[in-house]
Amino acid sequence: MARLTINGTVHDVNVAPDTPLLWAIREWVGLTGTKYGCGVAQCGACTVHVDGEATRSCQTPVSAVEGKKITTIEGLAANGTLHKVQQAWIDNDVPQCGYCQSGMIMAVAALLKDKPKPSDADINDAITNICRCGTFQQVREAIHAAAAKA
Repeated sequence: MARLTINGTVHDVNVAPDTPLLWAIREWVGLTGTKYGCGVAQCGACTVHVDGEATRSCQTPVSAVEGKKITTIEGLAANGTLHKVQQAWIDNDVPQCGYCQSGMIMAVAALLKDKPKPSDADINDAITNICRCGTFQQVREAIHAAAAKA
């Protein structure tokens, strides 16, 4: 049994300690915004925040996150207001298929927390998520737009 705090709610999930956090979030808690992409922590579709840090949940065992604050895409908005990155995604028409977008948004939100005005080099270093549709130019524009909304 693992006790996980996800989006401010405590969940007791009956999983083995080495179960990937992704599966606890999706299958046991029922939050399906976090996506499975590659299973080897390379694509970033599964990115969530663990104590505010972007974390690839497909390779993070639940035992490593007990007692920590986990935030998924469903918990990013506050009080009915979209997070500035979510709003920038809409305003800049970023998604095409949308599959990778929840992980990408979570990675960008973590970047902007640490670097409120990132340079293109900062973005290149921090955002390693893969978008198979190739919306990287729109992603960069949305990141800069969100950063402008301090």
